[in-house]
Amino acid sequence: MSFVSSKRFTTLSVFIISFAHSNCLAQTPSSFAIETEKLLYHSAMDSSASVRDWIMEGPGQIEFVDGWMKMRSPNERMHHVYWCPETFPTDFVAQWDMQNQHLEAGLCIVFFAATGLNGEDPMDASLPKRDGTFSQYNNAALKNYHISYFANNPKLPARPVARLRKNPGKNIVSEGPPGIEADSDQVHRITLVKDSARIRLFVDDRPIIDWTDENEVNGGPLGAGKIGLRQMQWTHFRYRNFNVWSLD
Repeated sequence: MSFVSSKRFTTLSVFIISFAHSNCLAQTPSSFAIETEKLLYHSAMDSSASVRDWIMEGPGQIEFVDGWMKMRSPNERMHHVYWCPETFPTDFVAQWDMQNQHLEAGLCIVFFAATGLNGEDPMDASLPKRDGTFSQYNNAALKNYHISYFANNPKLPARPVARLRKNPGKNIVSEGPPGIEADSDQVHRITLVKDSARIRLFVDDRPIIDWTDENEVNGGPLGAGKIGLRQMQWTHFRYRNFNVWSLD
């Protein structure tokens, strides 16, 4: 895990940041323009040291192979959420690579702008403990947005839509085409853009979600908060190169 000191990066089409201490390349999608200010956070996700401060909730297990972090639940026991330790500002771009290792079933979600109902850090000891049970994240003591961008639940295989929800309340506020297709074994790059009230998600260069929070559900747009990666119990994905930038 490393942090990069304040430095301005402006993107009109593509920018690439090289890290001398790793083989990581981080770049924004090439098909549209995003203006970023600085790199707030980087994890290569290639070793235990690179995710040293991340927090697992539920019986998730990680291992590191060939420069990737594999995440799953042993014996497909239970859902799990892996939280990045940083609190990110209202406006950011987050990006990571991932690849399905188990085509039979699974579901992946990203939580973001996550806080307690009164603005607490999600890890605040005053909040109820969580163990990966979905209702603890979407209908209890947390506020957040979440996007299900890979959905191949055995009860609803190859779901034909990606969904953005605003929590608490599990409110579906936007839908789009599937992010990662159920039968894809390719490496995909996920890009999440939160620009004040506007939320966009891309898989590779494909737009999946584009929605603006206009105060119609659960009050105004959510602000700063944490990012968490959730998998349902059947899911075996591997991840690498998790990066977050501030927006200009």
